[in-house]
Amino acid sequence: MIDYTLVIGIIGSIFILIGFIIDEFTKIRNNTLSYNLINLTGASILSYYAFIVWSWPFLILNVIWTIVAIVKIIIIIRKS
Repeated sequence: MIDYTLVIGIIGSIFILIGFIIDEFTKIRNNTLSYNLINLTGASILSYYAFIVWSWPFLILNVIWTIVAIVKIIIIIRKS
């Protein structure tokens, strides 16, 4: 039987790791819209996952990560 909760957590983690790898090994940096959209997606999914499994420290971390990504996206859009 597939544990869909675990699948959600893995998908969120993959997005966060993709953002990290892109930042470390490519010319895309953390001040780009694409990077921050990847972070927003990953952090949002992981926030949902943390809520489902009632992991409060993980939920707080990822909610703040989501908020920071949203703020950064707004800043990037306003500069364009």
